[in-house]
Amino acid sequence: MRSSIANKAIRLRRDRDVHIECEDNLSYMRPLTDGCMKLIVTSPPYNIGKKYERRKSRDAYVENQAQVISECVRLLHPNGSLCWQVGNHVDNGEIFPLDTILYPIFKQHGLMLHNRIIWHFGHGLHCKNRFSGRYETILWFTKSASYTFNLDPVRVPSKYPSKKHYKGPNKGKLSGNPLGKNPSDVWDIPNVKSNHVEKTIHPCQFPVELIERLVLALTDKGDNIFDPYLGVGTAVVAALKHGRIGYGCDIVQEYIDATWERIHSLRAGTLRTRALGKPVYDPGLPNGGHK
Repeated sequence: MRSSIANKAIRLRRDRDVHIECEDNLSYMRPLTDGCMKLIVTSPPYNIGKKYERRKSRDAYVENQAQVISECVRLLHPNGSLCWQVGNHVDNGEIFPLDTILYPIFKQHGLMLHNRIIWHFGHGLHCKNRFSGRYETILWFTKSASYTFNLDPVRVPSKYPSKKHYKGPNKGKLSGNPLGKNPSDVWDIPNVKSNHVEKTIHPCQFPVELIERLVLALTDKGDNIFDPYLGVGTAVVAALKHGRIGYGCDIVQEYIDATWERIHSLRAGTLRTRALGKPVYDPGLPNGGHK
């Protein structure tokens, strides 16, 4: 018996760079210090009746979002970024874009919108009475015109990397940045479906790559990153992968349990994630365009 106990791995729910709780987000945030988070990135429930939410009237939903956003603004560092990733609320066949509904709340706090990033993905429900939705948006806000933005870590391959200036003082020199180009505000990143390497128990899970790009561009090593709707902890995983500190909360204990499993796997070097910058699978190319 003693031998079997000794051989059983005991995983402590403790990591010096992780601060997560199974707790309502307002309760979690209120004790935290003003301006302590360099990046707040999340995807709130869309009020469409998923198993982790209780459907309510749109007015009640917006009122709750306003409370959460207000606390997030308080926690946001003066040079930090707030990224709210949303899709559509759907009611009786009519869609209501949540970014347009929630945008006035952010403006009431005086935030500056720098990009409305389009996250495009190739898979999802096939609609019969309207065109199938294949994108969602990320609203990227800051408190002022002074904020962290690191472009080089998130550059993508240039279309013509060998292109050179053909005249002028730089004739013969490369016309583009040798590290690649700006990834633009349209991001083609696969969503997490059943055959995705990152798939867990969560029905609407962030791909790590999506958050990695924000982590690398909008924070520096050692910065705090917070997700008030943590789910299965993708934001924390992305933070830890790049030397940041992860904070988050969720009201579903099962999701917190899954988050800790992912953290332990990451620390052990066994967590499978889709590689940052990996091309989207193209069936028309050999091996789908993957090396």
